[in-house]
Amino acid sequence: MENEAAQGTSEEEQLRRFARYLLNDINALEKMLNEGKIESGVRRIGAEQEMVLVDKSWRPASRAMEVLERLDDPHFTPELAKFNLEINLDPLDFGDDCFSRMEFQLNYFFSKASAAAYAFDTEVVLIGILPTIRTSDLSMQNMTPKQRYFDLNEATNRMRGQDYELNIKGTDELIMKHSNVMLEAANTSFQVHMQVSPEEFARLHNVAQVAASPVLAAAVNSPFLGRYRLWRETRIALFQQSIDIRTAPHQRNLSPRVHFGEGWLNDSVLEIFQENVARHKVLLALDEYEDPFQAMKAGRTPRLKALCQHNGTVYHWNRACYGILDGKPHLRIENRMLPSGPTTTDEVANAAFWLGLVTGMALEYEDVTKVVTFDEAKDNFFTAAQHGLVSQIRWRGKNHAVAKVILKEFIPMAREGLRESKVDSGDIDRYLGIIEDRVKREKTGAQWMLASFSKMHESAPIWEKLTALTAATVARQKGGKPVHAWAPARLREGGGWKLNYLRVEQYMTTDLFTVLPEEPVDLVAHLMVWKRIRHVLVEDKQHQLVGIVSHRRLLRLFGQTIPEEGGQVAPVSSIMVKDPVVIGPDTLSLDAIRLMREKKISILPVLSNGKLIGVVTEDSFLGIAANLLEQKLKE
Repeated sequence: MENEAAQGTSEEEQLRRFARYLLNDINALEKMLNEGKIESGVRRIGAEQEMVLVDKSWRPASRAMEVLERLDDPHFTPELAKFNLEINLDPLDFGDDCFSRMEFQLNYFFSKASAAAYAFDTEVVLIGILPTIRTSDLSMQNMTPKQRYFDLNEATNRMRGQDYELNIKGTDELIMKHSNVMLEAANTSFQVHMQVSPEEFARLHNVAQVAASPVLAAAVNSPFLGRYRLWRETRIALFQQSIDIRTAPHQRNLSPRVHFGEGWLNDSVLEIFQENVARHKVLLALDEYEDPFQAMKAGRTPRLKALCQHNGTVYHWNRACYGILDGKPHLRIENRMLPSGPTTTDEVANAAFWLGLVTGMALEYEDVTKVVTFDEAKDNFFTAAQHGLVSQIRWRGKNHAVAKVILKEFIPMAREGLRESKVDSGDIDRYLGIIEDRVKREKTGAQWMLASFSKMHESAPIWEKLTALTAATVARQKGGKPVHAWAPARLREGGGWKLNYLRVEQYMTTDLFTVLPEEPVDLVAHLMVWKRIRHVLVEDKQHQLVGIVSHRRLLRLFGQTIPEEGGQVAPVSSIMVKDPVVIGPDTLSLDAIRLMREKKISILPVLSNGKLIGVVTEDSFLGIAANLLEQKLKE
């Protein structure tokens, strides 16, 4: 979502004109390829680092524009959300001590960003999905004030025509709707580029598709989305679903804008760009356009702005990119699957593993498509995203535990690829050694989070645990050790109770027992006995709250004659309290307490976008008080 060219909402005529520009750019690229005008024989690498800003309570801090102004450095750019930043590293020749230099660059710019953020009482964190991020953070108010982002949101909303839907299942299951593209802002990544020659692009892109699964399995770092434990790398599912504009019947074989691919490449990069145009509608137009044929006639390198813009709205996990460096056009394979963090050292190790495995696998197999089918490579990728190092993948016609095949075959293959690329032996040993230790210990960033979470006291509120995970991540990143050497996060690292009980969403009960208004009153009575609860919420089939039945009201009415019609059992609707007092998830705890006192009520249903999502009761505050009293007495 990084293209500055998108200006204003596109009308039909502008979109048609843009489509013609796009076709013209593809024809120009074909001419450049045929005439050998794309740079060849040079292998460079680079990276883009996405980061999250957090405040003193370890929540997203929307200070990116102020931090960018203070930095005043073209290496730093905004991202979709006000709480995200991006660093663009300088390209490096692939070889020698390139990975040490990449890590030096990362540390230098990360330190610079941290210093600038400190001036605004914020911290910078490297993490795939921030554990403390919540739906309320993903609103349009937190969208970066750049017109291209609003245009993109409007264009995707117009094309979809309805809310975006998430349905991700892991240990927990998340089902929700969202009204804009800001869900994508929950993701942060470490994107690695490799410049390749045009004649080798198709072959190396196919190899990169096969290498995706073992590299991702060893790098997973995003097991949480809010309070939900989902995939080991939840970013993969979240990104695909967060901007999925498909609304046609499922019988149609429509391709999502975020996807793994449709099949192997046969000849050249043109196949990807042509497929993108064939399958994905134009979202945004251009205000200005340069005719590429005229540019070439005048001796200039064409920018292919229409092609680059459209390519920037279709997200392959291994994306083809056209660029210009020092006046020369080139092609890159962009790895978009790797998460941000856990440390810069871990990230560079992931980059070394991917780059080494792609080059090493290309040396080992002249045609990798004869070793693995495309469907196997695609299935391996999503399996790795879901399960990380405990995945089973298909390789050379057999099923393998991914951790074992990484250690036995893929790391040696990556080592050979780096040696053949003339990478210093010290860099090879250091960074592939980190991957090897991480895999042997089965301690990815995701596993560290999940293990830390499970060791925290069961009675602690889930948001207190997630806050502790975030705080511990920041502290250990500053320590610099790779994630496999990290000590578990501890609950006390979250900063204590004040940070974890400010808003009702941090401790509200979400495991609800509800009834429909047409169900029998007897069911309410049984639920109260079975689940030892004093209130039962009444909702309709669309999860809209329509009433509450309290144990007092039920007892009082059972002492009387419950009205029946035609000898039928009375429905819940006949005794429920309608139009109850409700609150939103971002309601301050003090306001909730005040409201209960003023209204003389003991329950507050929590609604988001009109839907019932939780409840706060007197018992909620009693439990918090008991925990705080216990802590103070121990002190």
